[in-house]
Amino acid sequence: MASPGWAVALMLFQLFHSGTSYPVFTSTPSLPPEFALPFPNVSLVASPITPGESTQSVLCPLKISPSTVVVRFGDPVKANCSIQRMGYFGIGWEVPLGGQCYSKLTLIVYKPPDRVSITFLNHSESPFEGDRYTLQCHVTEVAPAENVLVTFYRGEKMLAQMHSNTSSEKKPVTQSFTLNIVSSKEDTEAQYWCEAKLELGPEGPQHLPVMASQRLFAPQLSCPVKLKVTEGERFPCEVTGNPQPSVTWFRNGQIVAPPSHLNKKDAGNYTIQAKGLFSKNFTVEVKILPARGTANSCCGHFLLLVLLTQMITHV
Repeated sequence: MASPGWAVALMLFQLFHSGTSYPVFTSTPSLPPEFALPFPNVSLVASPITPGESTQSVLCPLKISPSTVVVRFGDPVKANCSIQRMGYFGIGWEVPLGGQCYSKLTLIVYKPPDRVSITFLNHSESPFEGDRYTLQCHVTEVAPAENVLVTFYRGEKMLAQMHSNTSSEKKPVTQSFTLNIVSSKEDTEAQYWCEAKLELGPEGPQHLPVMASQRLFAPQLSCPVKLKVTEGERFPCEVTGNPQPSVTWFRNGQIVAPPSHLNKKDAGNYTIQAKGLFSKNFTVEVKILPARGTANSCCGHFLLLVLLTQMITHV
């Protein structure tokens, strides 16, 4: 891929005829562009400097508009070059730069990250308040690295923002950003995540999409700890988390498989041991309610029995 931040030179040559203004088009190259000059080894004659003019503007009156172009990799590039004075024969592009008259076009090629992810380092499964942990945010294949802004979050609360410490690398790179945090009571209930975005200045696009990581969170129980379930229904308790926790169920101190369709013998207390981002234990008290229609059916049978008894007695 092309390196962002090239300085492409616009060369002015041959003091004949009049200069013209025209646009120059090119596609974002895969290697630094090379434009051949039809008239090499050309000497330039300087015009006298008038009051208010700089030496550079008199010796090299080339102008490029815009002077900085920010473009996404693979998109076309357009720049206009012009000569304000008479007596020049042509204009051409050249890379690398020579010692002739030139004007620079700064070309910044950007590439959004392929992926953003987050991990916990050196953390304990059973945290204590005041323990220190490290969050690491990975940003994969992004350019230019110096324009990346990474933000860390706990839930919806922003913890920190940081830029890359790589200022010279222009090719796509994978970078890791680390943040040290001190644990608190809310850690085992919170979600941790990070996001990365490119800040390309006023010349670049202002609404580039922000790429977010997955969210890390400790094991969570999906049902109330005092649970009432109708006989025959499915057991609604599940344990979720990211990373996916390993879960072990206990009843009366024995490892059991979680029940699927409940009946009266499944009533009782269950202990759930979950190991994920942090280790957590849950206790669920399960009560089994009679199946729907069971009570009405019993009453109907009783009434029928009473009616039959009365009929037999009267006979």
